[in-house]
Amino acid sequence: MKVFPFKIPKSGEDPLIYQEDRELVFYDKLHQHEEIQISFIEKGEGAIFAGDAISHYREGNILVIGSNLPHVFRSEVRENEGSVMHTLFFTTNSFGKDFFNLSTFKNIHPFLENSKNGFIIHNAPKKITKSFKKLKGADNYERFILFLEIMKWLSNNDKEYLSNHLYDKKITDNEGKRMQTVFEHVMTNFSKNINLDEIASIANMTKNAFCRYFKVRTNKSFFQFLIEVRIEHASKLLANNSELSVLEIAELCGFNNISNFNRKFKELKQNSPLQYRKLNL
Repeated sequence: MKVFPFKIPKSGEDPLIYQEDRELVFYDKLHQHEEIQISFIEKGEGAIFAGDAISHYREGNILVIGSNLPHVFRSEVRENEGSVMHTLFFTTNSFGKDFFNLSTFKNIHPFLENSKNGFIIHNAPKKITKSFKKLKGADNYERFILFLEIMKWLSNNDKEYLSNHLYDKKITDNEGKRMQTVFEHVMTNFSKNINLDEIASIANMTKNAFCRYFKVRTNKSFFQFLIEVRIEHASKLLANNSELSVLEIAELCGFNNISNFNRKFKELKQNSPLQYRKLNL
């Protein structure tokens, strides 16, 4: 299967597509699709790369991924435990090109605008999570009503954006494969020292060419991206592993200088590692 573009499987001419994923891991190839994606994580946790950033997801989260926003899931594999996700796919033209311009739907315009960067909601109420679970057994009419209710709720609640950079073009298959290779190498080796010679070689490019290539496609330098991956993993360890010291976590995440770790952590999380731990344990 090609990494770019990704075609959402359709059943007949349904304008609204429902998909249930019950797998050991979610689809783990970098991809993008025209459809806006709304996903409820019923079970599982891991990381998602979307656009120019990485975020952690867990059970009970709702993810919204905008049209053509490149993304890839990195599920955590646990023995005898899989991942379950309920997803709706649609485009702004699925119900007619002027459908969402009707004044009736002005209350969901914020959702459509916010979806361009993608976002995650961490604490959805039971009413909304139940709506997602009803999608599988619903007929087309019932599913459409649930869809509108979900979008209205998503338009008016606190969210955390997935990407700072907007993507409005399709990326070639070769570009996707190259970025996939880079992402996989980072996720496998972020706890080790990764230098520019190494990552440029992985991408089959010169160092200067790779730096330009990565900056254009992610709106940040490779080493800024690497730091964000390390800090995201550190934040998860701080919240879930109270027996590990901050120094141990810093070392596990590829930092050999505790002062640098503390500084970078506060830059990205607006709290020191100890403050973050107190807030999230």
